[in-house]
Amino acid sequence: MRKMLLPAASLLLTACNQPPQNNNAVDNKSKFSTEGKKPIVYTTADSTTYRLSPTDTLTFKDLPQPLETQVCVFVDPTKTFQTLLGIGGALTDAAAETFAKLPKDKQDELLSDYYDPEKGIGYTLGRTNIHSCDFSSETYTYVKDNDSSLQSFSIDHDKKYKIPFIKEVIAAAGGKLILFCSPWSPPAWMKTNNDILHGGKLKPEYYQAWANYYVKFIKAYEAEGIPIWGLTIQNEPMATQTWESCIYSAENERDFLKNNLGPTLQKEGLGDKKIMVWDHNKDLIYQQASTILGDPEAAKYAWGVAFHWYEDWSGGTQQFDNLTRVHEAFPDKNLLFTEGCNGPFNMNKIYEWKLGERYAQTMIHDFNNGTVGWTDWNILLDEEGGPNHVKNFCFAPIHADTKTGKLIYTNAYYYIGHFSKFIRPGAKRVISASSRSPLLTTAFINPDGKLVIVVMNQTSMKIPYKLWIAGKAADVTAWPHSIATIVL
Repeated sequence: MRKMLLPAASLLLTACNQPPQNNNAVDNKSKFSTEGKKPIVYTTADSTTYRLSPTDTLTFKDLPQPLETQVCVFVDPTKTFQTLLGIGGALTDAAAETFAKLPKDKQDELLSDYYDPEKGIGYTLGRTNIHSCDFSSETYTYVKDNDSSLQSFSIDHDKKYKIPFIKEVIAAAGGKLILFCSPWSPPAWMKTNNDILHGGKLKPEYYQAWANYYVKFIKAYEAEGIPIWGLTIQNEPMATQTWESCIYSAENERDFLKNNLGPTLQKEGLGDKKIMVWDHNKDLIYQQASTILGDPEAAKYAWGVAFHWYEDWSGGTQQFDNLTRVHEAFPDKNLLFTEGCNGPFNMNKIYEWKLGERYAQTMIHDFNNGTVGWTDWNILLDEEGGPNHVKNFCFAPIHADTKTGKLIYTNAYYYIGHFSKFIRPGAKRVISASSRSPLLTTAFINPDGKLVIVVMNQTSMKIPYKLWIAGKAADVTAWPHSIATIVL
């Protein structure tokens, strides 16, 4: 599939640097007028050439009361909720190593298509791994065995691929990227199973050494010119995996945060780094969050709660309501999506339409349940869905055929772009409600006042509907298996 040209940037917005607020609804008391506005519809649709393509210009007419038989999407821009931090993807060893194999023109294309808000989809958020994860070509750490003083600490391994890659990403993003980091496991000698893989737990006698390790990593990366905005305590702390993994109960994580990691970051002048707890699926998120955040001495160090989407890996339903439960209980903390991908990888399925639909369905529900930012997994993988040292291959929005040097765009790239390209950091979520379940929707007001509405149709039917705002409505058509972004 050839990548389609993206629309020009007349509607794109300058990023807002204000911190996100996971607030309850606020009534702006100011009416949003559709008078004189000509909203543009951008569409990506199956069985068409539409890929983030401008497809329609809308006209609003008076419609004080829609009929019950009319399909409508109701938008109320006067009720605002959480502030968007950003949208982006993970900068792993696998992405960096694959990037290095591309010819220079394709490297430039990839960077522009992800990070340029005019020519691409304007990513502003990123995640990277603290030493090796499954999407590394090998297992490695930054210290020698049994060096609890961390005198041997060195990030030289990352200077070959990952650090140069992240620097290019930051430059492509205009010199600013909100980057957070996550460990998949402490070094083997710090763990009960003496193995960096296969779960195990952090030994209590190494809690402080491990807290010091985060400090070393952050300071080493920042010395390389890569600012670290925040960190999660442990990737997937309740999963024993064949790759790098480590088990923390909620009590383990709470105690490590309040007794070691939080105070250590403060002591080392890193108290501004945003610490996120959990970093796993939505199934256990409330139990974990309530245990950790219910302790004031732990909660004072936590900026928010990170989560993934893999509780529905076998085809079940995601537990979106659990996000609302956490937000209701801890409204001063932020919800951040930190990882999701489709898999297992199969090149024969690389153009399947459901790859993108899963992203948009999740993003809409996550945002509507209070999430302030959204981070995809690897931004780039090779033609095998790796590299991955345990063969845990998966899909990325863009793959590289390292044999031919070509880039392969899955429709997930475009589906994510319907959010990241148009909804910019600092945007406030507003009410958007569909009168029929086949249409999923969310909406935001950007810092410059432009209203952005996303509507997704997962069915094989063409669905005409009314976009209704404050007594006026415009006629819109949702194409079969499509997503549209409306900007006014």
